[in-house]
Amino acid sequence: MIRLPKTLSAALLCIAPALASAQATATLIADSVVVTADRQLLARGNVEAFYDGTRMTAQAITYDEAADRLTVTGPILIVAPDGSVIAAETAELDPQLRSGLLRGARLVLDQQLQLAAGRVDRIDGVSALTQVAATSCQVCGADAPLWEIRAARVVHDEAAQQLYFDDATFRIGGVPVFWLPRMRLPDPTLERATGFLVPQIRSSNQLGVGLRLPYFVRLGNRRDVTVTPWISTKTRTLELTYRQAARTGWTEVTTSTSSDEIRDGLRYMLQAEGAYLLPRRFQLDFDLEAVSDPAYLLDYDLSDQDRLDSSLRLYRLHDTGLFLTEVTYYESLRDGEDTGSLPPLVGRVDWERVVTGPLGGRLRLGADGDALWRVNDSLGDEARDVLRAGLGADWRRDWVVGPGLLLGARGRAGLDGYAVNDDPGFADTILRSREAAAVTLRWPLMRAGDTGVVHVIEPVVSLGWSATQGDAVPNEDSRLVEFDEANLHDLDRLPGEDLREDGGRASLGLGWTRIGQNGWASTLQVGRILRDRPQDALSGSSGLAGQTSDWLVAGQLDLAGGFALNGRATLDGKLDVSRTEARLAWGNQRIDLSGAYVWLEADPQENRDDVVSEWSVDADWQVTDRWSLAVDARYDIAASAPVRAGFGAGWRNECVTVDLSVSRRYTESEDVEPSTSFGLSVNLNGFSAGRPATPVARHCDS
Repeated sequence: MIRLPKTLSAALLCIAPALASAQATATLIADSVVVTADRQLLARGNVEAFYDGTRMTAQAITYDEAADRLTVTGPILIVAPDGSVIAAETAELDPQLRSGLLRGARLVLDQQLQLAAGRVDRIDGVSALTQVAATSCQVCGADAPLWEIRAARVVHDEAAQQLYFDDATFRIGGVPVFWLPRMRLPDPTLERATGFLVPQIRSSNQLGVGLRLPYFVRLGNRRDVTVTPWISTKTRTLELTYRQAARTGWTEVTTSTSSDEIRDGLRYMLQAEGAYLLPRRFQLDFDLEAVSDPAYLLDYDLSDQDRLDSSLRLYRLHDTGLFLTEVTYYESLRDGEDTGSLPPLVGRVDWERVVTGPLGGRLRLGADGDALWRVNDSLGDEARDVLRAGLGADWRRDWVVGPGLLLGARGRAGLDGYAVNDDPGFADTILRSREAAAVTLRWPLMRAGDTGVVHVIEPVVSLGWSATQGDAVPNEDSRLVEFDEANLHDLDRLPGEDLREDGGRASLGLGWTRIGQNGWASTLQVGRILRDRPQDALSGSSGLAGQTSDWLVAGQLDLAGGFALNGRATLDGKLDVSRTEARLAWGNQRIDLSGAYVWLEADPQENRDDVVSEWSVDADWQVTDRWSLAVDARYDIAASAPVRAGFGAGWRNECVTVDLSVSRRYTESEDVEPSTSFGLSVNLNGFSAGRPATPVARHCDS
């Protein structure tokens, strides 16, 4: 018998052929290692064994070369390469640590789910556990965990990442709740697995009380479908979601089909979208939306959309230009709005190329076209069809001159041709040319104080001119105009091609920025546009109508601690507000708050007969490590009535996640009635594919 010195803290042994191969070598570390005359290896004291990524610690190990077997005395801890952990009192294993018998064992998967068993038999990555208690809850002595599954036998297939239970009883606080002869669940390491997802109890005054039970079906590595039956006292609904991924793109299709007491007949919703990369760097996007009736989306709380748009887009982007073609179909869900007057079918094509222009500037050459088709058979605005084709060039360049002055110049020219049908108010064919030029001068002035505060003041003056030659054209694409700090000094402030600002103008602006310590920053911008002629074609509430625009005031405030506030307003010559909006955000580790306010004056030219005044708020509060609250609300100040309100509460620990939600929608029309809905979902952490457990465990009393 050979005894190695006890002071030897580590010994590297190559035991051939049992513990070594061409691919892997076993490593053994112990306080004492003895090899007997009959070729048995005895290791005692702080024993650690390593083989092919698996690590085992024990009090003593005996290796019998004749039987090719390891006898291990605990406490034993085995950590596999995938992160699973096995703890046992005694074990008999093969030298590869993959097969054998463990007694008094506990299996821990992905640091979440623990399975305690009287006996574990392992054979090539498959573990069979006998007399099992499975839970992801913290176990404190003899106290029963919050929930557990007791089973006569559990088989864990490591390759398939599945758990198979026989004679299983689900218990809450130690009390049996229900029994199943067999069931299969994914282990926590599996990201996608066929099986049931988290069910949800939902209650609505329109749809009754029911259960949504989603079932996920894995159709290979790149496809899956989720089938969700929703059975309640007032509706029978089936939801389907199909997803497919490819090397060049993806597709997702969602459908919902219902039979309820609200309307006669079958009701449905369809949404399909996807994106694919084609040869020569072309990108194809598509989006399809359809519903059976205008109220279906609101009745089932699927969306607040009041117009649907289905589109097909083909485009290519590169460093020096783009190509885009798109067709969109619109469908109105609004009361009193006819889909045929939108127009429902809109087509667009756009080509741009950027080259070096004269005087070293940037020259953008472009060609584009639009087509709008209405299905109404009458004449006038609600039946007009329009086809437009245009050519254009845009040049710009910037210089730094004198004592830090920034000088910018820009010019634009274009030619448009229109074909108009079903509207006697316009000629059948119209040819129009357009030209514009502007010069902008900026002078940023900076001052740094002794305390580290930096002030930047920037006066801006822009002189511009534009002209249009040709007959009047219908305004289809510039009905909603935004006037903000981003386009105050632009050559053109209108979103489309049909409407133009003509004549000479000067835009004056002043900006102030303060950058303080600890991340504090604030900005303020004020500006106005002066013209040589009024712009009566623009809407009064846009802030751009008349010979002199409204005053534009915009500001932003960023404070340390995640607080941000920004707002914008336009005021006329009498300082009466024509429109204003403000946004507030505040976030830290526990609170995420956002709010918004908007006020718009009535403007029939923008199809707004009444004043719009609304505020909305959305807040999430992590009250404690276990409790969370969420609130969202939207209120119509002009009508003195709420629009929507919602409240949510969540409770979670290391093994359970409970979410409760209540929402009220106050929308009322000919097709839609107000509704209140409740939702409840309970998730047992440890079995959810791809979802880690919440690391908030209860503390055991000592």
